[in-house]
Amino acid sequence: MQFGIFTIGDLARDPATGAVPTESERIKSMVRLARKAEEVGLDVFATGEHHNPPFVPSSPTTLLGYVAAQTSRILVSTSTTLITTNDPVKIAEDYAMLQHLADGRVDLMLGRGNTGPVYPWFGKDIRDGIALAVENYALLRRLWREDVVDWEGKFRTPLQGFTSTPRPLDGVPPFVWHGSIRSPQIAEQAAYYGDGFFHNNIFWPPSHTRKMIELYRTRFEHYGHGTAEQAIVGLGGQTYVRPNSQDAIREFRPYFDHSPIYGGGPSLEETMDQTPLSVGSPQQVIDRTMRFREDFGDYQRQLFNVDGMGLPLKTALDQLEMLGAEVVPVLRKEMDSLRPSHVPEAPTHASLKAAAERAGE
Repeated sequence: MQFGIFTIGDLARDPATGAVPTESERIKSMVRLARKAEEVGLDVFATGEHHNPPFVPSSPTTLLGYVAAQTSRILVSTSTTLITTNDPVKIAEDYAMLQHLADGRVDLMLGRGNTGPVYPWFGKDIRDGIALAVENYALLRRLWREDVVDWEGKFRTPLQGFTSTPRPLDGVPPFVWHGSIRSPQIAEQAAYYGDGFFHNNIFWPPSHTRKMIELYRTRFEHYGHGTAEQAIVGLGGQTYVRPNSQDAIREFRPYFDHSPIYGGGPSLEETMDQTPLSVGSPQQVIDRTMRFREDFGDYQRQLFNVDGMGLPLKTALDQLEMLGAEVVPVLRKEMDSLRPSHVPEAPTHASLKAAAERAGE
């Protein structure tokens, strides 16, 4: 079981002080969070990809390459790599390069993003979103797995005798998660290829998340990759933890109320009741996260969001301290003890390389 954090890299005003970080401060704070995540024993640091204000992470591979150079163990990943508006050739080459620099400590999550205007900025039509995701990923897989590619599709110029460079490290492409909140076609795509499926269930009730994950598991088995229980599932979440729940609620409420996403809607208490948002003591966060296993089955990756919405860097670092010391060790022990032996662990470069070697033999 892998535990980690993801950041969306938003620039937001701190409602307590009125301060807004500069772009430089926010970017460097993300690096500091990644280093801290490794220090406290987490497994994954992931960043989103955005090309519009008020977000800063427009170049995930630049950020992750810098993080990889300053860390030694943590796996660097994305919480969205835009498969629709990025050229699959560039994705193939950029993430293979990152894979070499990070000594294999890299995977990525492909998604369509949640910002409609981004499509025309990169010469695409949002009405082609699903078709772009399907076609671009089919090409990306071939670019990583075939040394010479001839290809023709609908959305980009043909390729003739093309070799992407560098080739994947050890001949093993980075593991791919397909991230989606509401599109069954993406769950189907993940199942078809036997890839991972990541549902960032922050804003959704368990009933919706369960339907998406059950679809993916059923189709994963249908395509012959293993049983439904062996499908590779990841979940997102958002947490704010303090030694006692009263302090957690009191401190987090102004950030919740002033959030452009949460503010003006259901109350903090209603949102906590209806979605996976977990604000409280370490034991409350543990109990809520263990509920994910009850609702969705054994899974392989849990990512938490602990920054953003104007939270100061120090507060986010304190969150990581609490997660690393009091929450994740308990979750890891309990999740691992409950996972049946036939349910796989999260894929890594080492495990994928070993599987490839066994297949070659």
